[in-house]
Amino acid sequence: MTHIKYIHIKEVIRPLKVLFSTSLGKKNLIKSIIVRVGLDNDIESIGECPTSFVSRFEDLNSIKNVLKKILPQLLNTPIDLYKEKIDSFRNDYRNFPMTISGLEVALFRAYLKAYDMDEYAYWGANLNRIETDITIPFITEKEPLDRWLRYSIKKGFRIFKVKVSGKIEEDMKLLSYIQSLLSDSLSDFKIRLDGNQGFTALNLIKFLEKIEQKGYKIQLVEQPLLKDDYKGMEIIKKNTTTPIILDETVFNGDDMIRIASEGICDGVNIKIAKSGISESLRIIEIAKKHSLKLMVGCMTETMVGLSAGIYMASGSGAFDFIDLDSVYYIHHRNIYGDIQLKSPFFNISTDKI
Repeated sequence: MTHIKYIHIKEVIRPLKVLFSTSLGKKNLIKSIIVRVGLDNDIESIGECPTSFVSRFEDLNSIKNVLKKILPQLLNTPIDLYKEKIDSFRNDYRNFPMTISGLEVALFRAYLKAYDMDEYAYWGANLNRIETDITIPFITEKEPLDRWLRYSIKKGFRIFKVKVSGKIEEDMKLLSYIQSLLSDSLSDFKIRLDGNQGFTALNLIKFLEKIEQKGYKIQLVEQPLLKDDYKGMEIIKKNTTTPIILDETVFNGDDMIRIASEGICDGVNIKIAKSGISESLRIIEIAKKHSLKLMVGCMTETMVGLSAGIYMASGSGAFDFIDLDSVYYIHHRNIYGDIQLKSPFFNISTDKI
């Protein structure tokens, strides 16, 4: 039986091409911890623990401190037992979901390699090409906003996820500018909105009414309310027709069971960075059972972490909306293993499947 020989961690800090600004905060750097797992048969694999406004406890130092506590418990244990270990860690460190998820990805990949399984094939090998949207941050300064929009258009993106703040006047001004520029530049495009918990139920309804009056076509709104505002979500569901996709409200299968049973949304954004492998699978299964839409998303990750979402989305073919754009915020190569980046598409080489 193959055992875990070592686990190393490394801090990664990368500059962003544009200020990443949402209702939750602003940043101009990617900050992550890369986890490298080695087995006693010379197999190596990696995962990524990103940082995010969504999980305030998980800064670089706290991620490293948690990993230093739990990694000794994995050394010299069979890789076949990694799922049990991860379940235990997830229960013990509930405030560190992304830390545990990044570790889980590294262990999951080591397990697959130990049994000569391919990550893309594990998820089903259904699609070899997927198209992602690109995020437009909440930027009120015209010059950097204009620069990022034109960069995105030049790269070939056709789906734009606009970060909005809950400040209706500012949001309408931003949305109107984006709508105008896209209309002048593209014959066909889609706009999604991401509230990042910045709205109340009443001002979201008011905002959507203003959008309708302008004649703007919005594909969906992601996480407009505070993550635990279930009553507000119920109000929105009853009073709007725009699809609502929940993100920060859902970290695990238990969260998914609650929102599905209460019927307060139209879909869910699944991110391996926040839910890991096993809980993402649970969320997919529950969402499908309740006929809810599926979005696949990401944090501000490098290709180490983003690739896990790409394999899940392309392999399963289960997702209605693809939001895997973090790599375009940093300088990157166009090839990562068997993934080719040809914006706005990810192509998977199937030669080895």
